[in-house]
Amino acid sequence: MSSTDVQDEAAVSAANRTAKRYRSVTVSRRINIAIKLFIALLAATFSLYPVIWIISAALSPSNSLVNETLIPPGATLDNFVRLWSDPQHPFLLWMWNSILVSAITALIVVSLCALGAYAFSRFRWRGRRTGLLAILLVQLFPNILAITSLFLLLQQIGKIPGLSWLGLNTHGGLILIYSAGALGFNTWLMKGFFDSIPRELDESAKIDGASQFQAFRYVILPLARPILATMAILSIIGTYADFLVARVMLRSSDEYTLAVGLTLFIRGQYEREWGVFAAAALLGALPIVLIFLILQKQLIGGLSRGAVKG
Repeated sequence: MSSTDVQDEAAVSAANRTAKRYRSVTVSRRINIAIKLFIALLAATFSLYPVIWIISAALSPSNSLVNETLIPPGATLDNFVRLWSDPQHPFLLWMWNSILVSAITALIVVSLCALGAYAFSRFRWRGRRTGLLAILLVQLFPNILAITSLFLLLQQIGKIPGLSWLGLNTHGGLILIYSAGALGFNTWLMKGFFDSIPRELDESAKIDGASQFQAFRYVILPLARPILATMAILSIIGTYADFLVARVMLRSSDEYTLAVGLTLFIRGQYEREWGVFAAAALLGALPIVLIFLILQKQLIGGLSRGAVKG
């Protein structure tokens, strides 16, 4: 056998090995894609299955969950019409109350946490570390332990002349509780984000003549948009869906938030309107879904960078 034949056989053998390797890599990639698609489909099914049943209950004319089917016979929009026309259950007012309380709470939490986190991140003073640990320890106790004390606190605040708007059965008192309860954890999370921003930016702003607050306002805050959006989303979601605190602090139907008001549909002893309840739950979830879809990129970025230890 000549040297040319040997070289040809070696080249063919190398080409076969390369083709086999390519086929094995291609098969492996296809298997990985198939596994990922299966997991994604399974997760989507697991997530959407309850939503589908809620939609089915909202469209069902039986107004009950007994013998309910995935596709209800005689589907109708009467349950949705009831939400807009029933004066005894002001659904739109409840939703507006929830949006108002959540938005104001988010604004207060983001503002105070930004100022506090910036101070803990950039300044050094005696008791700084102790203050951080104290904030963390306070957050270890669940809010339910303070329900009684918060109730009595708002009751006493409402008796003070000029502060009745912060007492019981007021949105001001509810916002006060929500805002105070969210400061600890959010301050820690935002501090971690500020620690990831180089201090040289503050120093450069000061060299250019900016004050400490101007450096914070015009240099740090624009870079902190992801964590600010994260704080706003978490605060809105937490307060919008809260039931326990709002149920204890609010007494009149006109002051109810959405979570509290919806219980009126299923609280009756002899009649529970599950169809109307499901329709209200679907409509009530739309604001949160829209906010999350709009700000989801900032949410992911804020959580990932806020986890960096400074």
